Amino acid sequence: MMEIALVVSPPTTALAAGPAPQFGFREVATQAEKLAKQSFQEPKGQVPDWLTKISYDQWRQVRFRPDQALWRDERVPFQVQFFHPGLYYNRVVAINVVDAKGIHPLAFSPSQFDYGHDDFASRVPQNLGYAGFRLHAPFKTPKYYDEVIVFLGASYFRAVGKDEVFGLSARATSINTAETSGEEFPYFREFWLVKPAPKAKEMTVYALLDSPSLTGAYHFTVQPGDQTVVNVEGELFLRQPVKKLGIAPLTSMFFYGENTARQFEDFRPEVHDSDGMLINFNTGEWLWRPLDNPRTLSVSGFGTAKPKGFGLLQRDRNFDHYQDLETRPDLRPGVWQVPRGDWGEGRVELVEIPTKSDTNDNIVMYWVPEKQGKPGEPFMFAYTMYWYGDDSTGPPGGHVVATRQDHGPTEGTYRFVIDFAGKQLEALPADTVLRGVVTVASGPDTAELLDQHVVKNVVTGGWRLTFQVRPKQKNAVELRAFLDKGGEALTETWSYALLP
Repeated sequence: MMEIALVVSPPTTALAAGPAPQFGFREVATQAEKLAKQSFQEPKGQVPDWLTKISYDQWRQVRFRPDQALWRDERVPFQVQFFHPGLYYNRVVAINVVDAKGIHPLAFSPSQFDYGHDDFASRVPQNLGYAGFRLHAPFKTPKYYDEVIVFLGASYFRAVGKDEVFGLSARATSINTAETSGEEFPYFREFWLVKPAPKAKEMTVYALLDSPSLTGAYHFTVQPGDQTVVNVEGELFLRQPVKKLGIAPLTSMFFYGENTARQFEDFRPEVHDSDGMLINFNTGEWLWRPLDNPRTLSVSGFGTAKPKGFGLLQRDRNFDHYQDLETRPDLRPGVWQVPRGDWGEGRVELVEIPTKSDTNDNIVMYWVPEKQGKPGEPFMFAYTMYWYGDDSTGPPGGHVVATRQDHGPTEGTYRFVIDFAGKQLEALPADTVLRGVVTVASGPDTAELLDQHVVKNVVTGGWRLTFQVRPKQKNAVELRAFLDKGGEALTETWSYALLP
Protein backbone atom coordinates (compact mmCIF):
# COMPACT_ATOMS: atom_id res chain seq x y z
CA MET A 1 0.00 0.00 0.00
CA MET A 2 1.15 3.55 -0.65
CA GLU A 3 2.38 5.34 2.48
CA ILE A 4 2.49 9.14 2.42
CA ALA A 5 5.33 10.91 4.20
CA LEU A 6 5.15 14.67 3.66
CA VAL A 7 6.91 17.32 5.71
CA VAL A 8 4.32 19.82 6.93
CA SER A 9 4.34 22.95 9.03
CA PRO A 10 0.86 24.20 10.04
CA PRO A 11 -0.77 21.85 12.59
CA THR A 12 -4.35 20.68 12.11
CA THR A 13 -6.87 20.68 14.91
CA ALA A 14 -5.82 17.07 15.55
CA LEU A 15 -2.00 17.40 15.50
CA ALA A 16 -0.11 19.06 18.31
CA ALA A 17 1.86 22.24 17.64
CA GLY A 18 5.62 22.03 17.45
CA PRO A 19 8.19 20.79 14.91
CA ALA A 20 6.67 19.86 11.56
CA PRO A 21 5.80 16.13 11.74
CA GLN A 22 5.83 13.58 8.95
CA PHE A 23 2.23 12.69 8.20
CA GLY A 24 0.91 9.26 7.31
CA PHE A 25 -1.08 6.34 8.66
CA ARG A 26 1.10 6.02 11.77
CA GLU A 27 0.25 9.58 12.80
CA VAL A 28 -3.47 8.84 12.59
CA ALA A 29 -2.97 5.59 14.53
CA THR A 30 -1.08 7.45 17.24
CA GLN A 31 -3.94 9.89 17.57
CA ALA A 32 -6.47 7.02 17.74
CA GLU A 33 -4.43 5.32 20.47
CA LYS A 34 -4.35 8.50 22.55
CA LEU A 35 -8.06 9.04 22.04
CA ALA A 36 -8.81 5.49 23.26
CA LYS A 37 -7.26 6.33 26.62
CA GLN A 38 -9.87 9.03 27.13
CA SER A 39 -13.56 8.46 27.85
CA PHE A 40 -15.87 8.75 24.86
CA GLN A 41 -17.52 12.13 24.41
CA GLU A 42 -20.58 12.32 22.17
CA PRO A 43 -20.31 15.55 20.17
CA LYS A 44 -23.15 17.92 21.03
CA GLY A 45 -24.46 21.10 19.48
CA GLN A 46 -22.69 20.59 16.17
CA VAL A 47 -25.84 20.62 14.04
CA PRO A 48 -28.82 22.83 15.00
CA ASP A 49 -31.82 20.82 16.11
CA TRP A 50 -34.07 22.41 13.49
CA LEU A 51 -31.77 21.22 10.71
CA THR A 52 -32.14 17.58 11.79
CA LYS A 53 -35.93 17.91 11.52
CA ILE A 54 -36.13 18.94 7.88
CA SER A 55 -37.77 16.51 5.44
CA TYR A 56 -35.96 14.19 3.08
CA ASP A 57 -37.09 16.30 0.12
CA GLN A 58 -35.70 19.43 1.78
CA TRP A 59 -32.34 17.79 2.42
CA ARG A 60 -32.24 16.56 -1.19
CA GLN A 61 -32.71 20.15 -2.36
CA VAL A 62 -29.37 21.13 -0.82
CA ARG A 63 -26.71 20.48 -3.46
CA PHE A 64 -23.00 21.21 -3.40
CA ARG A 65 -22.04 23.61 -6.18
CA PRO A 66 -19.73 21.76 -8.64
CA ASP A 67 -17.75 24.94 -9.31
CA GLN A 68 -16.74 24.86 -5.62
CA ALA A 69 -15.23 21.36 -5.85
CA LEU A 70 -11.82 20.87 -4.26
CA TRP A 71 -9.02 20.84 -6.90
CA ARG A 72 -11.49 21.76 -9.67
CA ASP A 73 -9.10 24.28 -11.23
CA GLU A 74 -6.00 22.17 -10.77
CA ARG A 75 -4.61 19.50 -13.07
CA VAL A 76 -5.18 16.50 -10.83
CA PRO A 77 -7.26 13.38 -11.66
CA PHE A 78 -9.63 13.74 -8.67
CA GLN A 79 -12.07 16.34 -7.38
CA VAL A 80 -13.95 16.39 -4.08
CA GLN A 81 -17.48 17.57 -3.33
CA PHE A 82 -19.09 17.76 0.10
CA PHE A 83 -22.38 16.97 1.84
CA HIS A 84 -24.46 19.32 3.97
CA PRO A 85 -25.49 18.23 7.48
CA GLY A 86 -29.17 17.76 8.26
CA LEU A 87 -31.94 15.16 8.53
CA TYR A 88 -30.21 11.82 9.33
CA TYR A 89 -26.74 13.39 9.35
CA ASN A 90 -26.52 15.06 12.76
CA ARG A 91 -22.73 15.01 13.07
CA VAL A 92 -20.10 17.03 11.25
CA VAL A 93 -16.68 15.69 10.32
CA ALA A 94 -13.40 17.59 10.30
CA ILE A 95 -11.81 17.46 6.85
CA ASN A 96 -8.18 18.32 6.08
CA VAL A 97 -6.12 18.46 2.91
CA VAL A 98 -2.57 17.08 2.90
CA ASP A 99 -0.28 18.46 0.20
CA ALA A 100 3.35 19.42 -0.30
CA LYS A 101 2.87 22.57 1.78
CA GLY A 102 1.36 20.90 4.83
CA ILE A 103 -2.01 20.06 6.36
CA HIS A 104 -4.88 22.46 5.81
CA PRO A 105 -8.29 22.24 7.52
CA LEU A 106 -11.15 22.88 5.09
CA ALA A 107 -13.59 25.59 6.12
CA PHE A 108 -17.33 25.19 5.54
CA SER A 109 -19.40 27.95 3.94
CA PRO A 110 -23.13 27.98 3.09
CA SER A 111 -22.20 29.75 -0.16
CA GLN A 112 -20.73 26.45 -1.39
CA PHE A 113 -24.25 25.00 -1.57
CA ASP A 114 -27.34 25.57 -3.70
CA TYR A 115 -30.38 25.36 -1.40
CA GLY A 116 -32.92 25.07 -4.23
CA HIS A 117 -36.45 25.84 -3.06
CA ASP A 118 -35.51 25.63 0.63
CA ASP A 119 -35.96 28.86 2.59
CA PHE A 120 -33.53 28.22 5.45
CA ALA A 121 -30.17 29.06 3.85
CA SER A 122 -29.82 32.26 5.89
CA ARG A 123 -30.26 30.29 9.14
CA VAL A 124 -27.34 27.92 8.45
CA PRO A 125 -24.32 28.71 10.70
CA GLN A 126 -21.37 30.02 8.73
CA ASN A 127 -18.98 27.56 10.40
CA LEU A 128 -21.31 24.55 10.50
CA GLY A 129 -19.04 21.91 8.92
CA TYR A 130 -19.54 19.07 6.46
CA ALA A 131 -21.44 15.79 6.92
CA GLY A 132 -19.21 13.88 4.48
CA PHE A 133 -17.70 13.95 1.01
CA ARG A 134 -17.48 12.19 -2.34
CA LEU A 135 -14.59 11.69 -4.73
CA HIS A 136 -15.05 12.34 -8.45
CA ALA A 137 -12.82 11.18 -11.30
CA PRO A 138 -13.06 10.94 -15.14
CA PHE A 139 -13.18 7.13 -15.14
CA LYS A 140 -16.45 6.61 -17.05
CA THR A 141 -15.82 9.21 -19.75
CA PRO A 142 -12.54 11.10 -20.36
CA LYS A 143 -13.84 14.62 -19.70
CA TYR A 144 -16.53 14.29 -17.02
CA TYR A 145 -15.73 13.77 -13.34
CA ASP A 146 -18.16 11.06 -12.14
CA GLU A 147 -18.71 9.97 -8.55
CA VAL A 148 -16.39 7.15 -7.51
CA ILE A 149 -16.85 6.76 -3.76
CA VAL A 150 -18.93 8.43 -1.05
CA PHE A 151 -18.14 8.73 2.69
CA LEU A 152 -21.34 9.78 4.47
CA GLY A 153 -22.96 8.87 7.78
CA ALA A 154 -21.32 7.06 10.74
CA SER A 155 -18.52 4.96 9.15
CA TYR A 156 -20.40 4.16 5.93
CA PHE A 157 -18.86 4.39 2.47
CA ARG A 158 -19.85 3.06 -0.95
CA ALA A 159 -18.29 3.00 -4.39
CA VAL A 160 -19.02 2.00 -7.99
CA GLY A 161 -17.18 0.54 -10.94
CA LYS A 162 -17.32 2.03 -14.42
CA ASP A 163 -20.68 0.56 -15.48
CA GLU A 164 -22.55 0.51 -12.15
CA VAL A 165 -24.82 2.76 -10.09
CA PHE A 166 -24.63 3.08 -6.31
CA GLY A 167 -26.09 0.21 -4.30
CA LEU A 168 -24.80 -1.58 -1.22
CA SER A 169 -22.58 0.09 1.38
CA ALA A 170 -19.52 -0.81 3.41
CA ARG A 171 -18.60 0.22 6.94
CA ALA A 172 -15.32 0.62 8.79
CA THR A 173 -16.35 -1.89 11.46
CA SER A 174 -19.43 -3.24 13.22
CA ILE A 175 -20.00 -3.78 16.93
CA ASN A 176 -22.50 -6.26 18.40
CA THR A 177 -24.61 -6.62 15.27
CA ALA A 178 -27.73 -8.75 15.93
CA GLU A 179 -26.93 -8.95 19.64
CA THR A 180 -29.70 -8.48 22.22
CA SER A 181 -27.62 -5.78 23.90
CA GLY A 182 -28.06 -3.59 20.81
CA GLU A 183 -25.67 -2.53 18.07
CA GLU A 184 -23.11 0.24 18.38
CA PHE A 185 -22.26 2.38 15.36
CA PRO A 186 -18.74 3.88 15.32
CA TYR A 187 -18.31 7.03 13.24
CA PHE A 188 -15.56 8.80 11.37
CA ARG A 189 -14.84 12.08 13.15
CA GLU A 190 -11.98 13.35 10.98
CA PHE A 191 -10.57 12.82 7.47
CA TRP A 192 -7.34 13.72 5.70
CA LEU A 193 -7.45 13.93 1.88
CA VAL A 194 -4.03 13.57 0.27
CA LYS A 195 -3.75 15.69 -2.85
CA PRO A 196 -2.94 13.37 -5.79
CA ALA A 197 -0.16 13.95 -8.29
CA PRO A 198 -1.19 15.12 -11.79
CA LYS A 199 -1.00 11.59 -13.26
CA ALA A 200 -1.96 9.61 -10.17
CA LYS A 201 -4.26 6.61 -10.68
CA GLU A 202 -5.36 6.42 -7.05
CA MET A 203 -6.42 8.71 -4.25
CA THR A 204 -5.41 8.36 -0.59
CA VAL A 205 -7.72 9.09 2.33
CA TYR A 206 -6.99 8.75 6.05
CA ALA A 207 -9.75 8.61 8.66
CA LEU A 208 -10.11 8.67 12.44
CA LEU A 209 -12.81 6.44 13.94
CA ASP A 210 -14.50 6.90 17.31
CA SER A 211 -17.20 5.20 19.41
CA PRO A 212 -17.94 4.38 23.07
CA SER A 213 -16.14 1.02 22.75
CA LEU A 214 -13.19 1.78 20.49
CA THR A 215 -11.22 4.16 18.31
CA GLY A 216 -9.44 3.44 15.05
CA ALA A 217 -7.20 4.67 12.27
CA TYR A 218 -7.99 3.89 8.62
CA HIS A 219 -6.02 4.22 5.41
CA PHE A 220 -7.95 4.04 2.13
CA THR A 221 -6.54 4.09 -1.38
CA VAL A 222 -9.15 4.38 -4.13
CA GLN A 223 -8.41 3.36 -7.71
CA PRO A 224 -11.35 3.94 -10.10
CA GLY A 225 -11.86 1.65 -13.09
CA ASP A 226 -13.99 -1.08 -14.62
CA GLN A 227 -13.59 -2.59 -11.17
CA THR A 228 -13.00 0.15 -8.62
CA VAL A 229 -10.36 -1.10 -6.17
CA VAL A 230 -10.28 0.16 -2.59
CA ASN A 231 -7.39 -0.92 -0.37
CA VAL A 232 -8.21 -0.70 3.33
CA GLU A 233 -5.79 -0.74 6.25
CA GLY A 234 -7.16 -0.43 9.77
CA GLU A 235 -5.89 -0.35 13.33
CA LEU A 236 -8.37 -0.45 16.22
CA PHE A 237 -7.89 0.45 19.89
CA LEU A 238 -10.53 -0.87 22.30
CA ARG A 239 -11.72 1.25 25.20
CA GLN A 240 -13.60 -1.73 26.62
CA PRO A 241 -14.13 -5.39 25.69
CA VAL A 242 -16.45 -5.95 22.72
CA LYS A 243 -18.67 -9.03 22.57
CA LYS A 244 -18.71 -9.25 18.77
CA LEU A 245 -16.39 -7.24 16.57
CA GLY A 246 -17.16 -7.27 12.84
CA ILE A 247 -14.35 -6.62 10.33
CA ALA A 248 -15.02 -5.50 6.72
CA PRO A 249 -18.81 -5.25 7.13
CA LEU A 250 -21.09 -4.86 4.11
CA THR A 251 -24.70 -3.67 4.28
CA SER A 252 -27.29 -4.24 1.57
CA MET A 253 -31.01 -4.56 0.82
CA PHE A 254 -32.98 -7.67 -0.12
CA PHE A 255 -36.74 -7.19 -0.26
CA TYR A 256 -37.70 -10.18 -2.40
CA GLY A 257 -36.35 -12.30 -5.22
CA GLU A 258 -37.06 -15.43 -7.24
CA ASN A 259 -36.70 -17.55 -4.08
CA THR A 260 -39.21 -15.49 -2.06
CA ALA A 261 -42.86 -16.35 -1.51
CA ARG A 262 -44.57 -12.96 -1.97
CA GLN A 263 -47.73 -12.00 -0.11
CA PHE A 264 -48.14 -8.52 -1.56
CA GLU A 265 -48.54 -6.84 -4.95
CA ASP A 266 -45.67 -5.15 -6.78
CA PHE A 267 -45.14 -4.82 -10.52
CA ARG A 268 -41.43 -5.51 -10.11
CA PRO A 269 -40.51 -9.23 -10.34
CA GLU A 270 -37.57 -8.80 -7.93
CA VAL A 271 -36.31 -6.04 -5.64
CA HIS A 272 -32.80 -6.24 -4.15
CA ASP A 273 -29.39 -4.57 -4.23
CA SER A 274 -27.61 -7.91 -3.70
CA ASP A 275 -28.88 -11.42 -4.30
CA GLY A 276 -26.26 -13.57 -2.59
CA MET A 277 -23.19 -13.98 -0.41
CA LEU A 278 -20.06 -15.64 -1.77
CA ILE A 279 -17.19 -17.08 0.31
CA ASN A 280 -13.90 -18.59 -0.87
CA PHE A 281 -12.52 -20.80 1.91
CA ASN A 282 -8.82 -21.56 2.35
CA THR A 283 -9.60 -25.16 1.33
CA GLY A 284 -10.42 -23.91 -2.15
CA GLU A 285 -14.19 -24.39 -1.78
CA TRP A 286 -16.50 -21.65 -3.02
CA LEU A 287 -19.86 -21.26 -1.25
CA TRP A 288 -22.87 -19.31 -2.55
CA ARG A 289 -25.67 -18.35 -0.17
CA PRO A 290 -28.79 -16.80 -1.79
CA LEU A 291 -30.18 -13.97 0.31
CA ASP A 292 -33.71 -13.91 1.65
CA ASN A 293 -36.15 -11.70 3.54
CA PRO A 294 -36.98 -14.02 6.45
CA ARG A 295 -40.02 -13.92 8.71
CA THR A 296 -37.76 -13.67 11.76
CA LEU A 297 -34.19 -12.51 12.32
CA SER A 298 -31.71 -14.96 10.81
CA VAL A 299 -28.02 -15.11 11.76
CA SER A 300 -25.77 -17.62 9.97
CA GLY A 301 -22.10 -18.26 10.67
CA PHE A 302 -19.54 -19.91 8.39
CA GLY A 303 -16.43 -20.87 10.34
CA THR A 304 -13.05 -20.96 8.65
CA ALA A 305 -9.42 -19.96 9.02
CA LYS A 306 -7.55 -17.58 6.73
CA PRO A 307 -10.45 -16.89 4.31
CA LYS A 308 -9.40 -16.18 0.73
CA GLY A 309 -12.30 -13.84 0.10
CA PHE A 310 -15.95 -13.03 0.79
CA GLY A 311 -18.56 -10.55 -0.35
CA LEU A 312 -22.11 -9.64 -1.32
CA LEU A 313 -22.89 -9.81 -5.04
CA GLN A 314 -25.64 -8.86 -7.45
CA ARG A 315 -25.30 -11.77 -9.87
CA ASP A 316 -28.62 -11.31 -11.62
CA ARG A 317 -28.01 -8.46 -14.08
CA ASN A 318 -31.01 -9.01 -16.34
CA PHE A 319 -33.19 -5.88 -16.46
CA ASP A 320 -36.25 -7.99 -17.33
CA HIS A 321 -35.99 -9.59 -13.88
CA TYR A 322 -36.46 -6.19 -12.18
CA GLN A 323 -38.33 -3.84 -14.54
CA ASP A 324 -37.21 -0.86 -12.46
CA LEU A 325 -36.17 2.09 -14.64
CA GLU A 326 -35.71 4.42 -11.67
CA THR A 327 -33.29 2.56 -9.38
CA ARG A 328 -31.78 0.11 -11.91
CA PRO A 329 -31.02 -2.80 -9.57
CA ASP A 330 -29.57 -4.63 -12.58
CA LEU A 331 -26.68 -2.15 -12.44
CA ARG A 332 -25.96 -2.38 -8.71
CA PRO A 333 -22.37 -3.38 -7.90
CA GLY A 334 -21.17 -6.42 -6.04
CA VAL A 335 -18.29 -6.17 -3.56
CA TRP A 336 -15.60 -8.83 -3.26
CA GLN A 337 -13.19 -8.51 -0.33
CA VAL A 338 -9.79 -10.18 -0.21
CA PRO A 339 -7.99 -10.28 3.18
CA ARG A 340 -4.32 -9.31 3.21
CA GLY A 341 -2.15 -11.05 5.75
CA ASP A 342 -3.17 -13.84 8.11
CA TRP A 343 -6.65 -13.28 9.54
CA GLY A 344 -6.45 -16.46 11.59
CA GLU A 345 -9.50 -18.33 12.87
CA GLY A 346 -12.98 -16.85 12.76
CA ARG A 347 -16.22 -16.87 10.84
CA VAL A 348 -18.08 -15.00 8.14
CA GLU A 349 -21.42 -14.01 9.61
CA LEU A 350 -24.55 -13.20 7.59
CA VAL A 351 -27.47 -11.34 9.18
CA GLU A 352 -30.84 -11.23 7.40
CA ILE A 353 -33.41 -8.91 8.98
CA PRO A 354 -37.14 -9.05 8.15
CA THR A 355 -38.38 -5.97 6.31
CA LYS A 356 -41.67 -4.84 4.82
CA SER A 357 -40.09 -2.16 2.65
CA ASP A 358 -37.30 -1.78 0.12
CA THR A 359 -36.16 1.41 1.86
CA ASN A 360 -34.38 -0.55 4.60
CA ASP A 361 -30.92 -2.09 4.43
CA ASN A 362 -31.70 -5.45 6.01
CA ILE A 363 -28.64 -7.51 5.05
CA VAL A 364 -25.32 -7.33 6.91
CA MET A 365 -22.20 -9.45 6.40
CA TYR A 366 -18.81 -9.26 8.14
CA TRP A 367 -15.84 -11.24 9.45
CA VAL A 368 -15.79 -12.11 13.16
CA PRO A 369 -12.25 -12.93 14.35
CA GLU A 370 -11.97 -15.61 17.01
CA LYS A 371 -9.61 -13.36 18.94
CA GLN A 372 -11.61 -10.17 19.43
CA GLY A 373 -8.78 -8.03 20.75
CA LYS A 374 -8.26 -6.52 24.20
CA PRO A 375 -8.17 -2.96 25.55
CA GLY A 376 -4.63 -1.64 25.38
CA GLU A 377 -3.65 -3.92 22.48
CA PRO A 378 -3.88 -2.63 18.88
CA PHE A 379 -5.93 -4.79 16.52
CA MET A 380 -4.64 -4.55 12.93
CA PHE A 381 -6.00 -5.82 9.61
CA ALA A 382 -5.91 -5.07 5.90
CA TYR A 383 -7.97 -6.09 2.88
CA THR A 384 -8.74 -5.15 -0.70
CA MET A 385 -12.25 -4.42 -1.97
CA TYR A 386 -13.39 -4.82 -5.58
CA TRP A 387 -16.59 -2.96 -6.56
CA TYR A 388 -17.84 -4.35 -9.87
CA GLY A 389 -20.67 -5.80 -11.99
CA ASP A 390 -19.88 -9.03 -13.80
CA ASP A 391 -16.76 -11.04 -12.97
CA SER A 392 -15.90 -14.16 -14.95
CA THR A 393 -12.81 -15.02 -12.88
CA GLY A 394 -14.48 -16.34 -9.72
CA PRO A 395 -15.49 -18.88 -8.87
CA PRO A 396 -13.56 -20.69 -11.62
CA GLY A 397 -16.11 -23.51 -12.14
CA GLY A 398 -19.89 -23.55 -12.42
CA HIS A 399 -21.87 -21.14 -10.29
CA VAL A 400 -25.48 -20.67 -9.17
CA VAL A 401 -27.53 -18.24 -11.24
CA ALA A 402 -31.02 -18.86 -9.82
CA THR A 403 -32.68 -20.41 -6.78
CA ARG A 404 -36.41 -21.13 -6.77
CA GLN A 405 -38.59 -23.00 -4.31
CA ASP A 406 -42.18 -24.08 -3.73
CA HIS A 407 -44.01 -26.75 -1.75
CA GLY A 408 -43.69 -29.30 -4.55
CA PRO A 409 -46.12 -32.09 -5.46
CA THR A 410 -45.68 -34.04 -2.22
CA GLU A 411 -47.48 -32.87 0.91
CA GLY A 412 -45.30 -31.47 3.66
CA THR A 413 -42.26 -31.01 1.40
CA TYR A 414 -40.30 -28.14 -0.08
CA ARG A 415 -39.01 -28.33 -3.63
CA PHE A 416 -35.85 -26.51 -4.72
CA VAL A 417 -34.91 -25.75 -8.32
CA ILE A 418 -31.32 -24.52 -8.71
CA ASP A 419 -29.82 -23.39 -12.00
CA PHE A 420 -26.03 -23.59 -12.47
CA ALA A 421 -24.07 -21.91 -15.27
CA GLY A 422 -20.47 -21.57 -16.42
CA LYS A 423 -18.38 -22.22 -19.50
CA GLN A 424 -17.30 -25.69 -18.37
CA LEU A 425 -20.88 -26.71 -17.67
CA GLU A 426 -22.23 -25.30 -20.89
CA ALA A 427 -19.66 -27.29 -22.87
CA LEU A 428 -21.01 -30.60 -21.54
CA PRO A 429 -23.47 -32.39 -23.89
CA ALA A 430 -27.00 -33.08 -22.66
CA ASP A 431 -26.37 -36.84 -22.34
CA THR A 432 -23.59 -36.29 -19.77
CA VAL A 433 -24.40 -37.90 -16.43
CA LEU A 434 -24.11 -35.36 -13.63
CA ARG A 435 -25.00 -35.99 -10.01
CA GLY A 436 -26.45 -33.55 -7.55
CA VAL A 437 -24.72 -33.92 -4.19
CA VAL A 438 -27.29 -32.68 -1.67
CA THR A 439 -26.72 -32.76 2.07
CA VAL A 440 -28.87 -31.82 5.05
CA ALA A 441 -26.27 -30.14 7.22
CA SER A 442 -28.54 -30.04 10.26
CA GLY A 443 -28.69 -33.85 10.45
CA PRO A 444 -31.08 -36.65 9.39
CA ASP A 445 -33.38 -36.06 12.36
CA THR A 446 -34.10 -32.56 11.10
CA ALA A 447 -35.24 -33.29 7.54
CA GLU A 448 -35.59 -36.07 4.99
CA LEU A 449 -34.13 -35.72 1.51
CA LEU A 450 -36.45 -37.06 -1.21
CA ASP A 451 -35.96 -37.39 -4.96
CA GLN A 452 -33.36 -35.33 -6.79
CA HIS A 453 -32.33 -35.17 -10.43
CA VAL A 454 -30.10 -33.11 -12.74
CA VAL A 455 -30.94 -32.12 -16.33
CA LYS A 456 -29.42 -29.91 -18.99
CA ASN A 457 -31.16 -26.54 -19.23
CA VAL A 458 -31.59 -26.37 -22.99
CA VAL A 459 -32.60 -22.70 -22.83
CA THR A 460 -29.60 -21.32 -20.91
CA GLY A 461 -27.04 -24.01 -21.74
CA GLY A 462 -26.44 -24.60 -18.04
CA TRP A 463 -27.69 -27.40 -15.79
CA ARG A 464 -30.64 -27.61 -13.38
CA LEU A 465 -30.75 -29.47 -10.07
CA THR A 466 -34.17 -30.24 -8.56
CA PHE A 467 -34.81 -31.94 -5.21
CA GLN A 468 -37.38 -32.15 -2.42
CA VAL A 469 -36.93 -31.95 1.35
CA ARG A 470 -39.43 -32.94 4.06
CA PRO A 471 -38.71 -31.21 7.41
CA LYS A 472 -39.24 -33.36 10.51
CA GLN A 473 -39.05 -30.47 12.97
CA LYS A 474 -39.83 -26.76 13.05
CA ASN A 475 -36.16 -25.82 13.39
CA ALA A 476 -34.15 -24.31 10.56
CA VAL A 477 -32.77 -26.83 8.07
CA GLU A 478 -29.31 -26.14 6.61
CA LEU A 479 -29.00 -27.40 3.04
CA ARG A 480 -25.98 -27.69 0.74
CA ALA A 481 -25.67 -28.88 -2.84
CA PHE A 482 -23.26 -28.98 -5.79
CA LEU A 483 -22.92 -30.75 -9.11
CA ASP A 484 -20.53 -33.67 -9.44
CA LYS A 485 -19.19 -35.62 -12.42
CA GLY A 486 -17.46 -38.91 -11.67
CA GLY A 487 -16.39 -37.83 -8.21
CA GLU A 488 -15.18 -34.39 -9.32
CA ALA A 489 -17.00 -31.27 -8.07
CA LEU A 490 -17.93 -29.10 -11.05
CA THR A 491 -19.53 -26.17 -9.25
CA GLU A 492 -19.45 -24.00 -6.17
CA THR A 493 -21.47 -25.15 -3.18
CA TRP A 494 -25.02 -23.83 -2.91
CA SER A 495 -26.04 -23.16 0.70
CA TYR A 496 -29.49 -22.35 2.03
CA ALA A 497 -31.36 -22.07 5.34
CA LEU A 498 -34.87 -23.52 5.05
CA LEU A 499 -37.19 -22.13 7.72
CA PRO A 500 -40.22 -24.45 7.87
